Amino acid sequence: MTIGLRVGRSWRLLAGAAVGLALAACSPAAEKPVEPARPVASAAWTTFVNAWIESDMKANPSSAFYAGREEYAGVMPDWSEAGLKAEVARLHEWKTKAEAMDTTGFSDAQRFERDYFIAVVDGSLFWRETADWPHKNPTWYGLDPGVYLDRPYAELPKRLADYSKWASGVPGVAAAIKANLKGPLPKVYLDMALHTYKPMADFLKSDVPKVFADVKDAAAQAEFKKQNAVAIAAFLDLDTYFTGLRKAQVEDFAMGADLFGKMIYANERVDAPLDELERIGREDLKRNQDAMVKACATYAPGKTIIQCVAIEESHKPEGGDFVGYARKQLVDLRQFVIDHNVVTVPGEEEAMVKQSPPYNAQNGAYIDPSPPFAKNLPAFYNIAAPDPTWSKAKQADYIPGKANLLFTSVHEVWPGHFLQFLHSNRAESMFGKVYVGYAFAEGWAHYAEEMMWDEGLGNGDPETHIGQLYNATLRNVRFLSAIGMHTKGMTLAQSKKMFIDEGYQSEGTAEQQAARGAYDPAYLNYTMGKLMIRKLRDDYCAAHPDLVAGGDVKTCWKPFHDAFLAFGGPPIPLVRGAMMKEAPKAVF
Repeated sequence: MTIGLRVGRSWRLLAGAAVGLALAACSPAAEKPVEPARPVASAAWTTFVNAWIESDMKANPSSAFYAGREEYAGVMPDWSEAGLKAEVARLHEWKTKAEAMDTTGFSDAQRFERDYFIAVVDGSLFWRETADWPHKNPTWYGLDPGVYLDRPYAELPKRLADYSKWASGVPGVAAAIKANLKGPLPKVYLDMALHTYKPMADFLKSDVPKVFADVKDAAAQAEFKKQNAVAIAAFLDLDTYFTGLRKAQVEDFAMGADLFGKMIYANERVDAPLDELERIGREDLKRNQDAMVKACATYAPGKTIIQCVAIEESHKPEGGDFVGYARKQLVDLRQFVIDHNVVTVPGEEEAMVKQSPPYNAQNGAYIDPSPPFAKNLPAFYNIAAPDPTWSKAKQADYIPGKANLLFTSVHEVWPGHFLQFLHSNRAESMFGKVYVGYAFAEGWAHYAEEMMWDEGLGNGDPETHIGQLYNATLRNVRFLSAIGMHTKGMTLAQSKKMFIDEGYQSEGTAEQQAARGAYDPAYLNYTMGKLMIRKLRDDYCAAHPDLVAGGDVKTCWKPFHDAFLAFGGPPIPLVRGAMMKEAPKAVF
């Protein structure tokens, strides 16, 4: 995962909020007059940021379109070898420019934003150059037509034309993917590729034509059929290509401790020793396991933890209608956030709930937020259905229990990602709107789960608490598995066993989660981000006793949440430095 322009279905590229607004909200300097930045320097930085954004969107057109820039509809990125090299050179050039700027006339907010910018570039350079993901990992490449199908940014005939343009470009980028990924590749990477391209081809063949069936323009329909067939053939060819790499597949996928440490610093500005991170993660897992033991003793006395969780998970949404049930949950969650004064809800927007498309079913739930460059477009909360080829028992097992689903809805919508994007889309800084980091986004959403329980969601009901803890232990084991598999020789089988034994997950979920850790080593960011946010909240409230009313520290949480979200998405150590008036550092 990287930092960069926001795209859907992956926290690799996301949106954020304004830095300047955050500094005004949480800085002592905002409480007294300050000397304004010199106009020339201020204008120079603003010009720099605007030029960078335009440069970055041109270089990443799919991401630009997802962010709401409609002029990039259907335009594909250049993933050729020459294109990859040109992008690395562009990133280095812009970083050099930023580092060379005279900041003596910058405001505090501009200096912060410059550090934010350099972190964005460092994250992109890590994945492209240091880790060399384009030549090693099929999941680095994103080819997703969902925005043309789901987002009502234009009337259906215009979206049909845009989709046809996108489909016409699929063979070119597919050829680049094949040229870049020569192998040998890890088996787990190939498994993921082969769960992506054939299902995508099937989706384009069976589902996409239904979306555009009402368009009456015969010529447009003919062009659509032609280009859709071209894209289907390209995806099937990718499936065949990766199948052919099976004979040379390898088992080893580990990054190694050196590269893993560089990853968390380049992307998140965390430089803690890995042994220290592992200790912190193990302590948090133990804390959640102890809470699970206590909750299960009340909820299912005499049962093991696995049996206790199985009882919670057996309480499915009525009739298996998890989409309809999630819609009802969102109504209650939004009202809870307002009634309990958890965090500001800055608008009336709602997230639309729908079933995920089958090619993305490996992602159990995800949010497609409203784009920063477009107005009045809905966000979509996607929930995956079980694979229809599975047995009935396995399909039933895949559907989450009500309490589990509740905290998935907390994570994705209220007050998780969706609320985060409501804040970011109202920011003054366009840079902050367009960029956010993995640990900031997933850390906030995961932090929100425990915070909502602490705020009283569920009124102390043990089943509700088990749902929250079930999600927490899952993320704890992700954290430990990422470190273990990539730096300490842990195998996929050992990771899977940890998800079952210590995260209380089902066998199918455990297998999927272990595999994800192989191709997404940064999925430790859920817990890592949560821990940094929780520590920052406690330290911030301790430093601001005026925000604690009547000895109840929770009265400080809303101002903290609003101030934190106003930063948008920089590495959390940078946010800590600004909010605590200290040198940026990772504190857990």
